[in-house]
Amino acid sequence: MSTPLPAELPGSAMTDEEYGAYRASAALWAGTSVLVTDQHGKVLIQSVDYRDTCLLPGGAIDRGESPAHGAARELHEELGVHTVIARGLAVDWVSAARSNAPASMGFPGELIHVFDGGTWDDEQISAIRLPESEITAVDFVEPARLPDLLSPGDARRALAALRARINAAGTVLLDNGHPLTPTALDRAGILHTPRARHHFAFHAAPVPDTLTIRQSWAWMFAPDGRILLLLEPDTGAPCLPGGTPEPEDHGDAVTTLHREAAEEAAAHVTRTTYIGYVSAPEPAVARVRYAAVLASVGVAPVDTATRRTYIRVLATPEQALQLFDWGPAAADQLAVVHQARHRLGIPRAAQQPVTELTAPTAW
Repeated sequence: MSTPLPAELPGSAMTDEEYGAYRASAALWAGTSVLVTDQHGKVLIQSVDYRDTCLLPGGAIDRGESPAHGAARELHEELGVHTVIARGLAVDWVSAARSNAPASMGFPGELIHVFDGGTWDDEQISAIRLPESEITAVDFVEPARLPDLLSPGDARRALAALRARINAAGTVLLDNGHPLTPTALDRAGILHTPRARHHFAFHAAPVPDTLTIRQSWAWMFAPDGRILLLLEPDTGAPCLPGGTPEPEDHGDAVTTLHREAAEEAAAHVTRTTYIGYVSAPEPAVARVRYAAVLASVGVAPVDTATRRTYIRVLATPEQALQLFDWGPAAADQLAVVHQARHRLGIPRAAQQPVTELTAPTAW
C-alpha cells in the first residue's frame, strides 16, 4: 500500500513525521549487479529458477546495507566467491512504467548499481560454488549474446556497463539502460554485434618465404601513446588500419599499409616498423603487423572498398584488445607492440576515455 502524501509539500511547515511520510511515498527499490568477465572478454551470466531470462550476479540491497556491500554479499551467496567491490560502472534508473513487473507487486521503480567484478582467470572460475537453489547454472558468453539471454533492460544495462569499463571514464548514469551522455563506444554500438573470432598464433619474426601475405595492418601511435582504431558505422566492429594487397602495391606490404590507411581513414604515418605476423588457418597465408607513428588524419573518407565511412577513435592498446577476440596470442602481440612503441619513443598511454576523431588532426 502506498503512503498518502501529506497535505503540505516541502518548503512549508512540516513535522518530522509528515516529511518522513512524504519521502517514503517517493521511495524506490535499490539493487546491485556485478559485471564479471573472463580473460577472453566474455561476460558471466546466471540462469535462475524463478525466471526464463538470465541475470548478472547481484540482487536486492538489504535494509541499511550499502550498494557495494550488497554486491559483495550477493557474489558470495550466489557464487561462493569472496571479493572486494571497489569500482562502480553504472547507476541505472529503472522506471515503473518500463518494467514488466505485475501490478500486484507494486513496483515503484528501482536504482540499480552496477559494479566491476573484474576479469577472472581459470582458477577463480573453477572456485565458483552454486547454492542449492536459485542459481541453476553459470556461463560466460559473448557480449553480443546478452540481448538474446537477458531481458531487454538488463541487456542494455550490462552492455552500457561493459562499455563504461572499457572506456575508463568513471561511473555512467543510465535511464532504463540508456546512457544519459553516450560515449563514442555507445554511439558506435560497440559489442552489440559478435566479435570476429581470430584465435591465430602471433610470430615476432619475418614472414617465411612459404607464406603469402594476405593483410597488412598497423598499430598507429599518436604522441600520447594511444592508437588509431577504426569502427564500422553499421556494426561497431573494430579493426586496425590497413588491408589487403592490390596489384599496384607490387608486393610491398608497407605500400599496402599506407595506401589502405589513407583510403580507409585519411591516416598518414611515419617510421613504419615491422613487428611480426599472424598465421591464419588458410594454407600458406600470413597477416603482417606493423607499428608506426601517426602523423595526421584528414577528413573522414568513404572507403573505396567497403563504401563505408569508418568512425575513427583513439584508444589505448589495452582498450583496443578488449574489442577484439584474438585469443591467447593477443597478449603476445601486445607485448611486442609495446616494445615497438618504446623504440619509437612514444610514451605508454595513460588510462583515459576513448576519443573520436571528427575533424582533420595533425601531430
